[in-house]
Amino acid sequence: MILDTTYRNDEHKQLINDLVGKPFSLFQSLRLGGIGSKRMIIDEVSPNLSSYLNAISDINYGSIELRPHGILMHFTKGLTRYTWAIPYYHLVIYKINGISFHSQGKFIHFRDSKTFKENKNFLKKLTKLKLESNMDHSLEFR
Repeated sequence: MILDTTYRNDEHKQLINDLVGKPFSLFQSLRLGGIGSKRMIIDEVSPNLSSYLNAISDINYGSIELRPHGILMHFTKGLTRYTWAIPYYHLVIYKINGISFHSQGKFIHFRDSKTFKENKNFLKKLTKLKLESNMDHSLEFR
């Protein structure tokens, strides 16, 4: 679900909280060592996401925020800020010439650059939380 989060909207806040959980508390954030990535350069997006990014040859940036049951991917178009809420059970991550996040028929590929390398520890945290979430929701077969 992609929402315009330029201005505070209680309905959008509630939708995001229902989908990916409420934000981590300050204590949880400190225990995790931070819950936000540094901004990364967006290299490519799926055709159904291209309308949310700058069409001219500007560099597009995105960042990721961790939530208990998913992630929030933030990016901008001009002065408008968009947030893509992705629950962990929908999230698929590929590491090919950078990193690519796929969900709900859409994807964002981040370029393998200096900022991407600075986010290495953050991405390890993300994959660990995704794995823990999948383990919590796995079915037992007998």
